Amino acid sequence: MAEWGRGQNGSGVEDMLDVENKRMADSLASKVTRLKSLALDIDKDAEEQNRYLDGMDSDFMSVTGLLTGSVKRFSTMTRSGRDNRKLLCSVSAGLIVVFFILYYLVSRAGT
Repeated sequence: MAEWGRGQNGSGVEDMLDVENKRMADSLASKVTRLKSLALDIDKDAEEQNRYLDGMDSDFMSVTGLLTGSVKRFSTMTRSGRDNRKLLCSVSAGLIVVFFILYYLVSRAGT
């Protein structure tokens, strides 16, 4: 390797170092550009997921309201007379049968 600052070799070494520095600066610039692009993609993806979760939140709130109303009606029906209790047992048994039928169909479709 040439010694620093001696005659023509010193100038050649400086030129070599300058070329190497430019090459490394270009490489660094391309890496920074890729990282910036990646960061922007991550930001865009996070915003999309936040919108999706906000939509799910409102959907869950509406389902909660629907279920609350159903539970209130169900409770009112159970508090009433014996005739409604027979109806309640019939409806409950029907729901259980429907659940098992759906479970069977879903498990059958999965295989």
